[in-house]
Amino acid sequence: MNPTNEEATSAQMNTGTAIGSGRPFASRTAGILLLAVIATMLWGSAFPAIKIGYQMFSISPGDTAAQLLFAGLRFALAGLMTILYGLFTQRKMVFPSRANLGPIALLGLVQTAVQYVFFYVGLSHTSGVKGSIIASSGAFFAVLTAHFFYRSDRLNLRKVLGCLAGFTGIILVNLQGSGGLGGGFALNGEGFMLLAAVAFGCSSIISKTATERGDSITVTGYQLLIGGVLLILPGLLLGGRFSAADPAALAVLFYLALLSAVAFTLWTVLLKYNPIGKVALFNFLTPVFGVILSGIFLGESFLSVTTLISLLLVCAGIYLAETQGGKKSAAIEPQSACR
Repeated sequence: MNPTNEEATSAQMNTGTAIGSGRPFASRTAGILLLAVIATMLWGSAFPAIKIGYQMFSISPGDTAAQLLFAGLRFALAGLMTILYGLFTQRKMVFPSRANLGPIALLGLVQTAVQYVFFYVGLSHTSGVKGSIIASSGAFFAVLTAHFFYRSDRLNLRKVLGCLAGFTGIILVNLQGSGGLGGGFALNGEGFMLLAAVAFGCSSIISKTATERGDSITVTGYQLLIGGVLLILPGLLLGGRFSAADPAALAVLFYLALLSAVAFTLWTVLLKYNPIGKVALFNFLTPVFGVILSGIFLGESFLSVTTLISLLLVCAGIYLAETQGGKKSAAIEPQSACR
């Protein structure tokens, strides 16, 4: 099926493909590596930025309502940034089509609102170590979910080994912190973190469906805006408030919104043009970058043999998923390949 001129232009804008160059940059090995590393590094930088933001806005660790309000403002602002970027690049206001409004709203609900409600509440009832490890399992759920929806994205031995290598790396990089793995299993703690990981996995399928019907900028912008509003509402209803901020605090909030806008857009583009199983394991890099960047900006210890081994394991896992018996994995089949 040949794309229309409008669809081709949109795809070129969203992936950095030069006109006439054929294959989208986001589907090439170099493009996948570059865009995924940028996205996960940005998400990793959110760990120290959120901690700094909480301090500047005087949000206590147990104030879930204020945390939800803070997250909602961050994502709603990120959505507006992305929509304005679409207005600037396309020279017209971008709106989702009527047919795609449902998938975009569902993506905002699952990927932004539901995931982060469970994430913030769950993280306040478990240790940072256990929370990071459980949250990283979202890559597993994305790979597993894709297995049941796309014939070209089946589980195989290399993907399983890649998941195991990446997950082992995440466990190692977190074990050098405090908090431990003990303490049992609580529904509102570890259970909620697991539900957040499931939401991330399911959102990959929804994102691919939405981007098959529209361009990545529009999908990302409106799903972030919808998800942000859905986080702001419970935050306000639960009495969430935080003190007036100085320009430095507002700059941190702006940065968090900007990183979300850029990272989610890049991730959406990657999911549009590649098999989910080929992209999802890059998410294991997020907590590794989080540890390294937290060490740099928060003065936390991170330079160790354990961190290096963890990063090598994560990279080995990604390499296994990226290759299939020595050959590069194929691009995702079109929607007709779905069950």
